[in-house]
Amino acid sequence: MFRRTAVAFQKQVKRVPYANMLRDPSSKYKRFQGISLPDRTWPNNKLDKAPRWLATDLRDGNQSLPDPMSVEQKKEYFHKLTEIGLKEIEVAFPSASQTDFDFTRYAVTHAPDDVSIQVLVQSREHLIRRTIDSLKDAKKAIVHTYMATSDLFRNVVFGMSRQDQLKMAVKTAKFVRSLTKDDPSKNMTHWSYEFSPECFSSTPTEYAVEICKAVKDAWEPSKENPIIFNLPATIEMSTPNVYADQIEYFSRHIGDRDHVVISLHSHNDRGCGVAATELALLAGGDRVEGFYLVTVKEQEMLIW
Repeated sequence: MFRRTAVAFQKQVKRVPYANMLRDPSSKYKRFQGISLPDRTWPNNKLDKAPRWLATDLRDGNQSLPDPMSVEQKKEYFHKLTEIGLKEIEVAFPSASQTDFDFTRYAVTHAPDDVSIQVLVQSREHLIRRTIDSLKDAKKAIVHTYMATSDLFRNVVFGMSRQDQLKMAVKTAKFVRSLTKDDPSKNMTHWSYEFSPECFSSTPTEYAVEICKAVKDAWEPSKENPIIFNLPATIEMSTPNVYADQIEYFSRHIGDRDHVVISLHSHNDRGCGVAATELALLAGGDRVEGFYLVTVKEQEMLIW
């Protein structure tokens, strides 16, 4: 049907149908370059405990819906998640809009004392300030910053060297720290920090380790309050075993492993989101970010 329609349209505008198409489109793509890990151990591991779970239904899940939830629906959904017993909930992008800010305030004031409210923010100081304001008086809060670290994003979109980006990530972590756990006026809140090297699965793994090590040193986590590194398969570009290799490599090399939580956030572009997550748990993942109830569009992920 599509081909016939396209051909008819091309003839109407007096063009030769498919004249500019490659005979073999596969030739334009390079093979995905994974990492070499011949001594991988994850295939022999077994899952013997449940991972930590971050419900991101209200943030990532909601933004993926063709018809996002209203504020009242989000409130009802939030209470359902806490009723189920989920302890880590990403609720919003509070610096993005007044609506998201207000909903974060609602979540903070209505969350049970043992529930961590997580929010997402870019690495921009004025946005971070706004985000921290939204978490005022929270019992437990997780500030989640991110930075796309793949060569494509770093070179083409940001025009930054590795060292420039690393310095920015460290500066961001120190700034968040100054407004949270180092601020005596905010010591009633239990602050945690999460950093995402966005596009982790297409980032050179040794560079992902390097930038996360620098962020870890800047935040100075502890065994009692570890830093969270979210390692997303932002675009599913390979088979699940490759993602598992990347996670095992990261887990081996990040250092101070008991001060670090490895969080997994896979996507379903190739239909392997659940498989990638399960293998990555075998490889060292501690935490899963996913949607508990929301049914979302095809390229997002729904686990369990």
